[in-house]
Amino acid sequence: MEWGNVILQGVLVGGLYALFATGLSLIFGVMRLVNIAHGDLIVLAAYVALICVTQTTLNPLLAIFIVAPLMALAGYFLQRLVFNRTLGPDLLPPLLVSFGLSVIIQNGLLQVFSADSRKLSAGAIETATVQVVDGLSIGVLPLLMFATAVAIIGALQFMFYSLPLGRALRATSDDPEVARLMGYDNKHLFGVAMAISLAVVAVAGIFLAVRANFDPAIGPSRLIYGFEAVIIGGLGNLWGTLAGGVILGVAQAIGAKIDPGWQLLAGHLVFLAVLAFRPEGLFPKVDG
Repeated sequence: MEWGNVILQGVLVGGLYALFATGLSLIFGVMRLVNIAHGDLIVLAAYVALICVTQTTLNPLLAIFIVAPLMALAGYFLQRLVFNRTLGPDLLPPLLVSFGLSVIIQNGLLQVFSADSRKLSAGAIETATVQVVDGLSIGVLPLLMFATAVAIIGALQFMFYSLPLGRALRATSDDPEVARLMGYDNKHLFGVAMAISLAVVAVAGIFLAVRANFDPAIGPSRLIYGFEAVIIGGLGNLWGTLAGGVILGVAQAIGAKIDPGWQLLAGHLVFLAVLAFRPEGLFPKVDG
């Protein structure tokens, strides 16, 4: 039962990693943009939530309904004013721009908030548990994170394959020039995709801020977790991203159980093994 509890906790943490990775996977799938600033945007969302909570005394989990629209709006204009100017056959310009954005965000947060770590308190839900069987319990907050990840990925999957907006994004992703000739505004659609990505980033940032301490320098490590989940699951496959997050979380939980110093190493080793033996990911996207 002890090992069952370890694996279960790893699965639930994998939900948070999936939230880190979903926006990254979406942006790459739609516009082939590798956003190096993704982790720092997650941290930025955590600080926006911090401001919101301190100014309004809202519960952080309710602040999602304020922070997500703000981040989505910022994402739309970031794409329209910055990234759209760099997109093209060469992947290097947007990569360099996103790296510069990462540096700007980190230093801006450091200047405004200092290097002190912060944490948001969500109240009793942080310590509440649900007992499944004797010796096996589930934390309510990790369960909520995992359920939220499933709900968001399910909603995005429905949007992509059942709604006109999703079909437009898929058409633009498959062939931007043909989509433009068919009347789609590619720049607007890319802006919408970034807005959706940063709305998911907002959710991930708030859960991160409630679950653990955060500071301006932790963005790159969140980016690594997101990249690893995307690569393990398969590029462009949202459900694969969830699976990748779960696999990463379970690997880290098992590593920590064997030896606390192996927690991060175990996840990196699983990522390396997938990259070496199945570089397309365990659940690569299948068109059609």
